[in-house]
Amino acid sequence: MGGSRVQVNKAHKSRFSSKSSRNLHKTSVKDRLAISKAERNVGKGARAARIQRSKMIRDQKRAAVLKEKRELSGSRSPPRVIVLFALCASLDFESLADDLLSLLSKDTCVVLPGTVASSEYKTRVTVLKAPHGDLLSCMEMAKVADLMVFVASAKSLCEETDSNYIDSFGNQCLSVFRSLGLPSTAVFIRDLPSDLKQRNELKKTCTSSLASEFPEDCKFYPADTKDELHKFLWLFKEQRLKVPHWRTQRSYLLAQKVGAVYEGNSEKCTLLLTGYLRSRSLSVNQLVHVSGAGDFQLSKIELLKDPCPLNSRKNQDLMDADEMNDTEVIGSLVPDPLNHEALVVENIPDPLAGEQTWPTEAEMAKADEDQKKRKIKKRSLPHGTSEYQAAWIVDDSDESDFDDENDDGMVLDEGEDGLRGKETNKYSEFDGDDVSLRLGDSEEETDNDSVMMEVDNLTREKIQDELKELKEAHAADEEFPDEVDTPLDAPARKRFAKYRGLKSFRTSSWDPKESLPQDYAKIFEFDNFKRTQKHVLAKALELDQEISEHCIPVGSYARLQIKEVPSAVASKLCLLSKRMPVTTCGLLKHESKVSVLHFSVKKHETYDAPIKSKEELVFHVGFRQFVGRPVFSSEFINTDKNKMERFLHAGRFSVASIYAPISFPPLPSIILKISGENAAPVVAAVGSLKTVDPDRIILKRVILTGYPQRVSKRKASVRHMFYNPEDVKWFKPVELYTKRGLRGRIKEPVGTHGTMKCLLNGVLEQRDTVCMNLFKRAYPKWPTHCFPLSE
Repeated sequence: MGGSRVQVNKAHKSRFSSKSSRNLHKTSVKDRLAISKAERNVGKGARAARIQRSKMIRDQKRAAVLKEKRELSGSRSPPRVIVLFALCASLDFESLADDLLSLLSKDTCVVLPGTVASSEYKTRVTVLKAPHGDLLSCMEMAKVADLMVFVASAKSLCEETDSNYIDSFGNQCLSVFRSLGLPSTAVFIRDLPSDLKQRNELKKTCTSSLASEFPEDCKFYPADTKDELHKFLWLFKEQRLKVPHWRTQRSYLLAQKVGAVYEGNSEKCTLLLTGYLRSRSLSVNQLVHVSGAGDFQLSKIELLKDPCPLNSRKNQDLMDADEMNDTEVIGSLVPDPLNHEALVVENIPDPLAGEQTWPTEAEMAKADEDQKKRKIKKRSLPHGTSEYQAAWIVDDSDESDFDDENDDGMVLDEGEDGLRGKETNKYSEFDGDDVSLRLGDSEEETDNDSVMMEVDNLTREKIQDELKELKEAHAADEEFPDEVDTPLDAPARKRFAKYRGLKSFRTSSWDPKESLPQDYAKIFEFDNFKRTQKHVLAKALELDQEISEHCIPVGSYARLQIKEVPSAVASKLCLLSKRMPVTTCGLLKHESKVSVLHFSVKKHETYDAPIKSKEELVFHVGFRQFVGRPVFSSEFINTDKNKMERFLHAGRFSVASIYAPISFPPLPSIILKISGENAAPVVAAVGSLKTVDPDRIILKRVILTGYPQRVSKRKASVRHMFYNPEDVKWFKPVELYTKRGLRGRIKEPVGTHGTMKCLLNGVLEQRDTVCMNLFKRAYPKWPTHCFPLSE
């Protein structure tokens, strides 16, 4: 059939073959050879390019590693900070710190306390001992630590915790350190037995018990003898240390010496902070933040001779040790008046900014006549009242809005009969929206309470009673959130005059610029915060990379002269420097200005007391500290409105909004609560900075409840929501709902005692509850003092 011709079959189509290889038989021989040559040439060139690119990447990495090693062992890098932290109170690590310093200072002398330059290990180290029980000192040391060394004892038994090696304070500090961001960590195990077999078994047991508390790359070292510490130091000098990301974006200085220069009897002085500059270069034109004291300008930066150079000879060190008090100044930097950043904290509002017209002469003449008539009119004044005092007494007929500026209360107008004395006090009981009438959150009431607590010496019984009432209010808020009772002796339309109803919490519109409080005139706002942050960080990186005559490089030993520091604050810093490090950091552009900051926070597991909105708390945000009175809110994803929370509830994240200086995220935040003047601060919540946005809408909700009296199919008469027919007519447009899912509206009032006829979309059960939601925008409260040391 086929003759003598050889049969040629098409090659099998593999599922891995390409489309071009399957269609190769359709092309001619010439084209096939041209394609193969072109592909061969392209492949050869691409392979050479890949090899060259890989070699370039390897060379860059090798050069970066070599540069980092030279910087670590060179004299330009600042000393590494090692913080020793005992996991148990019974552990004494004084001998451990002495052994480390003695090994490092074998051939040199210690010029700065705790800082040693070792020529044997070719490194410079600063050793800090975290005092057990002092939370603030431990936090400040953890912020500047390059290596956190946790010291555990193999023989310690802590019965109050689950772990045998960590006590309650150690657990609390560990959680705080994790929230701040742990640097490189190591664990020293002490008190191991001398027998080799028991020693290895006990070390293995301790390691397995503590491994879950620390990062995966954390290493465990025995640290009983100097030989073991010697092995650790040889490994430490070559170790690449990691630090939290937020520390790499700002320059900071750990003060080795703190002093002040007082000028006469002035309330201001010049604060002197001496130490090594770290992380990034610092410009003399920048603003700086002194931890706990506030933001200030620099008057001068003096570059000093390094007191403990790395490559110095022993004899020279001994000669320089006698001259340590006479510090040699190498150079000085003075700020440029044109480029010096101004210390702008609050915006200065213009009281006439909202005025569109000037008063005419006729209006001014009429105002003068009214003022004369008011003076002529006789008024009944208390005996002994002067004319100046009488001018401040407002008549009932005077129209004044100053009483209605309560940010968190309602517009409480006096009745037509002019309620006074005892009746006014009864009326003011309903100024707050909490279940407990005593714990109302109006600003006037809160201010009065704080003043009374400062003036009167509260007894222990009174403090316990107030704490009990606060806990009862917290429990009631968890059981019946946002539910309030309508006042019996005040109209609801006046009590809830600032509230409004919303058809839908998700889709209804709310203007963020509507009826802003007076405090909003003092804050700053960005058109596009993310774009501004990107621009500011790029400028800071550019300034750090270029060599400028107004900047000092990283590793410089310098003395910062900070001007116009309050003398009381400077004296406090001098006392604090004896037990904890004093840190100052350079501020980025705009970071001294006040705005509305929002933090994502969670209540700490060790704090049991209730945390109420607008309560004074201390915020540790990165290197900075400031006081805030936050308003808490829950966050909703699919809407631009957020619901206010009266308390910070445990077990879930909330958003805390405060008036504070601007900071650029991401930054960790630790929130402390100080209950008294001499009381130690405790960790109330932890979290991180979320954003800076004054337009974020936080709505405070109140729920008015009523109970069915008579039910007829879809119609029902409801009572105890209002107590007069005028209130029923006032709130008639607001939608109703029930706890069992029905919707409805008010049809008309019935009788004279506030009973109302309602129409629902289903049959109402007698045991159901009729509810009405009312909303009002809530704002944080301006703190009495901005920084912890400025009070």
